[in-house]
Amino acid sequence: MELVLTGHPEAFEALVTPYRSSLLGLAHRLTGNIEEAKEASQETLLKAFRYLRSFSRQQSFKNWLLAILVNVCRSQFKKRREATSLDSTHFAADPLHPGNPVVLHQQKELRGQIMDCLNVLSRGEREVFLLRDIEEQTIRETSRILGCSSLSVRVRLSSARRKIKERLSPALSGKKEIAP
Repeated sequence: MELVLTGHPEAFEALVTPYRSSLLGLAHRLTGNIEEAKEASQETLLKAFRYLRSFSRQQSFKNWLLAILVNVCRSQFKKRREATSLDSTHFAADPLHPGNPVVLHQQKELRGQIMDCLNVLSRGEREVFLLRDIEEQTIRETSRILGCSSLSVRVRLSSARRKIKERLSPALSGKKEIAP
């Protein structure tokens, strides 16, 4: 970081490389569109470079980047003002069963169920759920990233988990759910 701040902008790449895939994955889940996710990730890195001097070292660099990303995605959402369809996401393949057709089918089915669940959440619930349960941020970190209180994070997370549980219950018990 010091190198970038002292006039060596080429050092910025090494600073952000460990976070690129995490930023893209979260942006993809927030926007539901890989092209918008790439754009949001790129804009996040540009803003981070531009405002690096304002970064507080008391905060985690990753959390600072995630906060910028969430705000960029919110701006994109406001610009298009239509419902976001999360029809795909960034999930890692199962390293224990590469190429196993049964495992691949189960992963695809699970991915579809997760996307269905995310689609029923409000934007705030989806942001909190993704940051807390997928990105594994703490309640405090999530509240800082989203700029809201810890109580608000807990309420949104509880609501999101309840909706997801309700949505997944029929699938987990083997019953077919009737689409809303």
